[in-house]
Amino acid sequence: MLLYVDRVVISAAKEQITGELVLSDTQFGWVISAFALGYALFQVPSGQLADRIGPRKTLAAIVIIWSGFTALTGAAWGFLSLLLFRFLFGAAEAGAMPACAKAVYSWLPTAERGIANGINLSGTRVGAALALPGLAWMLSTFGWRQTFVIMGAVGLLWVIAWYALFRDRPEDHWGMPEAEVQQIIAGRTLSTPKADTSKQGASRQGGLWLVVTQYFASCFTFFFALSWLFPYLQKTYGLTTVETGFMTAIPLAAGAAGNWLGGVGSDFAVRRTGSIASLRYVAMLGFALAAIGLVGSLNADTAIVAVLFLSLTVFGADMTLPPSWAFCIDVGGERAGTVTGQMNMVGAFGAFATGLAFPYLYSAFNSVTPFFLTAVALNLGAATLWAFVPRAKRAEPTDSTSPA
Repeated sequence: MLLYVDRVVISAAKEQITGELVLSDTQFGWVISAFALGYALFQVPSGQLADRIGPRKTLAAIVIIWSGFTALTGAAWGFLSLLLFRFLFGAAEAGAMPACAKAVYSWLPTAERGIANGINLSGTRVGAALALPGLAWMLSTFGWRQTFVIMGAVGLLWVIAWYALFRDRPEDHWGMPEAEVQQIIAGRTLSTPKADTSKQGASRQGGLWLVVTQYFASCFTFFFALSWLFPYLQKTYGLTTVETGFMTAIPLAAGAAGNWLGGVGSDFAVRRTGSIASLRYVAMLGFALAAIGLVGSLNADTAIVAVLFLSLTVFGADMTLPPSWAFCIDVGGERAGTVTGQMNMVGAFGAFATGLAFPYLYSAFNSVTPFFLTAVALNLGAATLWAFVPRAKRAEPTDSTSPA
């Protein structure tokens, strides 16, 4: 929740920031994309760090750092300083999801990771959805600079609770019964974690890169809701800041529901087939719904109709996240942080593209249609990639401590 609350502040504060710092829409697009670029470039190193020292220390450190850069955003004095602070903020946040993935691998058997990822990822949507109306009030009451400082301070409280209560493995936690620990260890992976050059191993790795690549489309689609939806709705339909905050929260809440449904569907598919590749059906349905929602939004005449169709879009795009993370965690095994970092890096480049594509395409064509059609094509392409993920039967149980 904190991860996305701190991201969405800048979208809600766009009018105040651009007005005070005299920024154009394309300059603001670069500010948004600077975050995504920093986030992309540091995904793999952060994932490797989580694999090496564990999610407990990794998350504690990076939440402290990103909270600092959230507060520093409120001190920006011009375009270049804002660009730098948002890049560093993105770089600091980069390790959050790979570290969470490492925790999910250690703490949950494969057949329970879909809903676990769904719950975790829904927190990012719930956080942003609940925050937007409150942020609109804070921005109106305190101004954008003070709002960033307040949000930066909140993260420090979370770090204290996290470091006190969490342990990297259930084996190390004082409250875990031994029988449950053994059940978790036995169910940690369906894929053989040892690297090999067999046909099955090559097939599994080929499926991994298909899943890594498709993540570009889901992030391209969702990042519009996180970055440009607020100013788009406000400008297009003449809404007040508070009205826009409530309207923008609806698609984000739909995204939370999509994560839950995607998680439940993923676990059902894995239990029924014994194959991690069965996650493809959940993801393909999600991408199809996202494409339908985007097409429908192009014909919307009112803000509420546009929001309802875009809610279907975000719902569908977010349905694809639990199967994506569950697949990469299973294939990555002990290197889950690194492997999910690779996928999240590709997704972050999708977000980077969104931050720039929307303002530039709108400026060139004076219409949102080219951007939305681009998103439709990406979603259909991602569904096609999932269709080619090879099916693999359940592997024999292996030593969970073997290197990936």
